Amino acid sequence: MRRGAAAVAALLCLGAACLLGRGFDPRGRLPLPRGRLLSGAELARYRGAPGEPGLYLAVLGRVFDVERGRRHYGPGGAYSGLAGRDATRAFATGDFTAAGLVDEVSALSAGQLLAIQSWLSFYSEHYEPVGKLVGRFYDEYGAPTEALRQAEAAIEEALKFQAESEQRKQQFPPCNSEWSSATGSRFWCSKQSGGVSRDWTGVPRKLFHPGSKGSRCVCVRTTGPPWGQPDSTQHRDRGDLDNPHLQEYSGCPPLAEQCVLKE
Repeated sequence: MRRGAAAVAALLCLGAACLLGRGFDPRGRLPLPRGRLLSGAELARYRGAPGEPGLYLAVLGRVFDVERGRRHYGPGGAYSGLAGRDATRAFATGDFTAAGLVDEVSALSAGQLLAIQSWLSFYSEHYEPVGKLVGRFYDEYGAPTEALRQAEAAIEEALKFQAESEQRKQQFPPCNSEWSSATGSRFWCSKQSGGVSRDWTGVPRKLFHPGSKGSRCVCVRTTGPPWGQPDSTQHRDRGDLDNPHLQEYSGCPPLAEQCVLKE
């Protein structure tokens, strides 16, 4: 009986070891996605130097095999500092000094977080994923840490803000503008102004943002329903001219497609 119990115990231990190796969390959660878990010391061995086992890098704790990009990431390459570590911050800042080649991202701007997201998508598409780096973003079981959840939430907010900004740009495309000492400032609209292709030209207006005293020149639709109300039948056929955040340029005809402001 004792031999049988010992055998069962050995099998249980072996099974547990297998589960841990596959990323199973013994605290009762579901099995995590399969993938290798590497420590920082293990990852540091993958810088592509002679005698080292490979060439890896990590972004937000996700490890990729970048051997196919050796001329960029291998010894002597322009981005060799990224190899063998998680230097997520550098992907956003371009700082390849020792201080910049780190994984701290909590103080980055929305634009910088979007840059990280873009790089993560790039590596996911073009390089083989290896596993996860145990440390700031994943714990010893391969589960996301609070730092990763916060980073992902911040990226989600940045993506949302980007989508809203793009929508505002579609509604109020930037004006074309020029200045000369002889004629002053000129603002005008076209069907391509602001890099936004559309089937209307619009007229120049000052757009103010709530809580800000500054303004910028945008092109405003002059016909049809207001933005966001395409099916409205009860409108004044004035497009977005009545938007409360808009203001006419002094001395400029209300429906002129260009304004010249002499200084």
